[in-house]
Amino acid sequence: MLILPAIDLFEGKAVRLHQGRYDAVTVYDADPVGLAAKLEGKVDALHVVDLEGAREGRPVQKELVRAVVQAFGPGVEVGGGVRSAETAEEYLALGADKVVLGTAAIRDLGMVRALATAHPGRVVVALDAKDGFVAVEGWVQTSTRTALDVAQDLAGAPVAALLYTDVARDGTQVGPNVTATAALAEKGGFPVIASGGVGSLEHIRTLARVPGVAAAIVGRALYERVFTLEEAIAAAASVP
Repeated sequence: MLILPAIDLFEGKAVRLHQGRYDAVTVYDADPVGLAAKLEGKVDALHVVDLEGAREGRPVQKELVRAVVQAFGPGVEVGGGVRSAETAEEYLALGADKVVLGTAAIRDLGMVRALATAHPGRVVVALDAKDGFVAVEGWVQTSTRTALDVAQDLAGAPVAALLYTDVARDGTQVGPNVTATAALAEKGGFPVIASGGVGSLEHIRTLARVPGVAAAIVGRALYERVFTLEEAIAAAASVP
């Protein structure tokens, strides 16, 4: 299981939100580009989100994303405000390895399928759940679709992975929603990236034991030095 450090961008800084709330922002690094450069060579991939873009429905910090991608090199997946094929193509053109689409999978599934077909293995679909239903528009609205509903609609599309987040746990370090993550990995038909609530090495080991979970995103616990990146990678590798 891969470990993906998260760099969430807000007002030019690397931050974390608590439970997806824009009024609960903690700034962890005023220099996201420098942070990406420090991570280069230590992990294979990086998860970058334009939080303002997610809220606005369009890229807001594209030039900062470009600089982060250049600092880290190959392996960056970018999300936040990717609601059109044009935006996705722009991020891929500036060097992103993968693009992450969430709201678009609810609003325009046909576009997401077509984009995945045009770029096999480079589209990640984010399924962020509030009380079991997929949240959209930067997590400020909730749809009537479950994560499994959307996964089943994507059947046959060459999607790289499903990124599953339990919004209520995001940024809390209380532990991921292992039950829901495992169910999606078992029934969704795609590799799953687990996100939301990872706060200990045991949480990482628990996720690594779930068949079909290909990666875990770590953010607040890493920034607050609950564990080091090296310890997280070792914990994931310790599970056969």
